[in-house]
Amino acid sequence: MHQSNVGEPELALEASILHAPILQSLDVCADTSGSNATDAAAPARRYEPALHGPKGAGAADAHHAHDGHGIAPEAEHAASGFVRGVTMAAVVVPPIALVATMVLAWGGWFHWVDLALFFGMYVITGLGITVGYHRLYTHKSFHTRGPIAAFFAICGSMAGQGPVVWWAATHRKHHQHSDHEHDPHSPHAGRQPGVVGAVRAFLHAHMGWLFADLTPDLKRYVPDLVADRTTMRISAMFPYLVLVGFAIPAVIGGLVTMSWMGALLGFLWGGVVRMCVLHHVTWSVNSVCHLWGAKDYHSGDESRNNAVMGILAFGEGWHNNHHAFPASARHGLKWWQFDSSWVIIRTLERVGLAKKVRLPAAERLAARKA
Repeated sequence: MHQSNVGEPELALEASILHAPILQSLDVCADTSGSNATDAAAPARRYEPALHGPKGAGAADAHHAHDGHGIAPEAEHAASGFVRGVTMAAVVVPPIALVATMVLAWGGWFHWVDLALFFGMYVITGLGITVGYHRLYTHKSFHTRGPIAAFFAICGSMAGQGPVVWWAATHRKHHQHSDHEHDPHSPHAGRQPGVVGAVRAFLHAHMGWLFADLTPDLKRYVPDLVADRTTMRISAMFPYLVLVGFAIPAVIGGLVTMSWMGALLGFLWGGVVRMCVLHHVTWSVNSVCHLWGAKDYHSGDESRNNAVMGILAFGEGWHNNHHAFPASARHGLKWWQFDSSWVIIRTLERVGLAKKVRLPAAERLAARKA
């Protein structure tokens, strides 16, 4: 794969193209070699992004986002309250339903169809988060056609981890303040001394932060997504797509077994249990992967590469690699660091369905080696 080094002019141009000034804080890389690109040559550092878009085309689109596609403060706060309710339900209900599922399994109500539905929906919704929500929508690490992008956003929505626009805004905020004050889910920022302080910090990073402030500034962090009608429509459909994520395995389970019990078990294993497991795997990237693992690159925070989470989270567990090179479409940067999300992106590129795939150049990897 051809890679070329990139300087500051190209970095500034890329930020303008993306119409999102906050992306300048995410080590955005420029595309200068056709379908491939390299990480920015600028050293890792933190930015306080401008509250308005960059001059030129970026400013025009930022202004357009505020006028035609922006969100009124009242509507934004109302949506935030609704998201909080749905998110709380997605956090609390699956563990409770897991108990019922275990009771049924103990009583002999478990079939290979249930296991297949669990793994199938886990993969589909998990890749929707990692490939779609994270690497495509949040970091712009590759480009793809509208229907494919929408497909990944819909699959990610069925995971029940929040609307794509809210998810991306929260994650960009995390990168800007990683393991420092204002990081939404750091196990280090504000940590109190002692064992109790460590446990409380871990629980906050893992899932406690979901019960805190869930209102990132969308106009500041995701003006590029707010300006896109399709993305906003998918984001608004989030609660209904969560229900679709429950309905699909229920319908399949019912049809395969031709029974209502099959439908119930499909709903439980392919819907509720799958959501519960995927939630905790995703949250472990926020908690576990900022505490335990290898630190191969200088990233300006406490992110770690964790092999277990690298497998379970479809490559997201190579978290230190990701924080050192946030715009990279590939997180498993070494041959033995398996990254199934990268396999999907690379496959899309090979068949012509993905382009402008960003990877760090060898010089950048060497410069940030720990």
